[in-house]
Amino acid sequence: MKNKTGIIGGFVFGVAGFLLAFKLIVLDNVPPSDELAPGMVVLASFFNGLLFAFVGHWIQHHFRKKATTTESE
Repeated sequence: MKNKTGIIGGFVFGVAGFLLAFKLIVLDNVPPSDELAPGMVVLASFFNGLLFAFVGHWIQHHFRKKATTTESE
């Protein structure tokens, strides 16, 4: 499970960050009479979460590789 920490953390951060930014930037400036497609917002937050999961995996892999090479020397 500790191998998945970067992926899960990145995904949660990406989805939550997108939804918070969407609420603060878009929903506060759109009048209630306008209709927004909630499915597109969820889909965009999911893809943003996948992007951040990839970044989290890459960061975790990068630091683990450096830690194992310095310990083995």
